[in-house]
Amino acid sequence: MTSFPACPSCQSDYTYADQDLLICPACGHEWRADPSPATDDSRDIRDSAGTLLQDGDTVTVIKDLKVKGSSLVVKIGTKVKNIRLVDGDHDIDCKIDGFGAMKLKSEFVRKV
Repeated sequence: MTSFPACPSCQSDYTYADQDLLICPACGHEWRADPSPATDDSRDIRDSAGTLLQDGDTVTVIKDLKVKGSSLVVKIGTKVKNIRLVDGDHDIDCKIDGFGAMKLKSEFVRKV
């Protein structure tokens, strides 16, 4: 049987693991089993060709993309200027002419 550390909130010994979290059933506190190393706020986001992207870059869309909740389509070859990189599944925030603010996945763009 694996021994888990006591809860940092209430010091209960009844903690258990759920995927990568430790959970205390006594107080409901959840925390990471192994604290992630401190990041220096650097992101390694790459386009479909493997080129490193940065804030302010210009990219083109490499595939027709349906706009969720709309009948509009962002066509292949659409140029997107001044992108902003964010954390999450859709890692590019941008404004596209004719569509407005959008979030894109980096796998569907190529740096110009």
